Amino acid sequence: MAPRMQSLSFPGSHGATLAARLDLPAGPVRAYALFAHCFTCSKDLAAARRIAGELTRHGIAVLRFDFTGLGSSEGEFASTDFSSNVGDLHAAIDYLRQHFEAPSLLIGHSLGGAAVLVAAPDVPEVKAVAVIGAPSDAEHVIQNFHCHVERIEEEGKAEVELAGRTFTIRKEFLDDLRQQTVRERIGHMHKALLVLHAPLDNIVGIDNATEIFIAARHPKSFVSLDTADHLLSDAEDGAYAANVISAWASRFIKPEPEVAGTEPPAVRVVETGEGKFQNLVQVGRHRLFADEPEKVGGLDTGPSPYDYLSIALGACTTMTLRLYAEHKGLPVERVSVDVLHAKVHAEDCGDCAEKDRERGGRIDRFERRISIDGDLDADTRERMRQIADRCPVHKTLTTGASVVTVLAEED
Repeated sequence: MAPRMQSLSFPGSHGATLAARLDLPAGPVRAYALFAHCFTCSKDLAAARRIAGELTRHGIAVLRFDFTGLGSSEGEFASTDFSSNVGDLHAAIDYLRQHFEAPSLLIGHSLGGAAVLVAAPDVPEVKAVAVIGAPSDAEHVIQNFHCHVERIEEEGKAEVELAGRTFTIRKEFLDDLRQQTVRERIGHMHKALLVLHAPLDNIVGIDNATEIFIAARHPKSFVSLDTADHLLSDAEDGAYAANVISAWASRFIKPEPEVAGTEPPAVRVVETGEGKFQNLVQVGRHRLFADEPEKVGGLDTGPSPYDYLSIALGACTTMTLRLYAEHKGLPVERVSVDVLHAKVHAEDCGDCAEKDRERGGRIDRFERRISIDGDLDADTRERMRQIADRCPVHKTLTTGASVVTVLAEED
């Protein structure tokens, strides 16, 4: 089952219908998050899509919406201001609360980050807030049209070009920005905070991140986005931010649900819908990716199936040797195993077992290279090499196993 997406709509703070998308994970929903986009942007910004996609892979549903007058939402942008943006956020939060579940996580990009910082103190269900390239004061956005400020003040409004589009900015918009106290609200937030910012951001300077971080109370974290631009237009920068937010948020939301099944828990593998081969692997509360290298059409986002087989052999080997060392009281400091896998012709495998060579054709050959740190003599090391063959996964691979396949609908 691939991740799902629902197109939604709800009334905003000015009564206009706001367009939204709810990205849902393939499996059970751990928590809900709300994403607020940057000034004059939309919910469909590439960075927003990447972050939502990554969160869904960790079981977090994400609601993205367009503020009044932007993207696919109705209403006039000229009639909005920062306060109405905060109002739209609360409208989105109420929609989630009524129809799904109140968000545990708020994420804001640029001015959207300032908006979630202002809104967060009034949402008791929110446990964590993450902001990307956010200004420490809403008034900071005025620098985007500073050359028009005098005209706006004198005439009450002016046409301003932003990101290749023309917007009407009213004097009331400026007045509202100047009245905001973002840093004061941060001090009363009482939520975990993650600040992501690029040192070379030429739209919102890095000093804003410093001011936000200082204003916040613990727990708080800062992560540098290094050479990223303000919009995270590079795919790698967006993916990095998404991965950081996903990992960080997991500490503050509900734990991953256990996979339903018999004891021991079943391993569940499900296609994500990303690329040709990517799969989400869930084992209890653990989530991993399985994929194939790019050279065979995959995205290379995780180990391949045979890599996982090698991982199982290597991990089982180190655990077996650790148990043996403790049982014998051996001074073993660390055990490491390199596992190499290849498909070879049976007749060419001189060090394979006789029964394997007799099979003919191509066979799978796993080679373990075991390193043991510790003050051990040669005989003890040789004995440990022999003990490695008692690893249960080794026995499964060498003696064979029965695999029973059924259709879930018929089970």
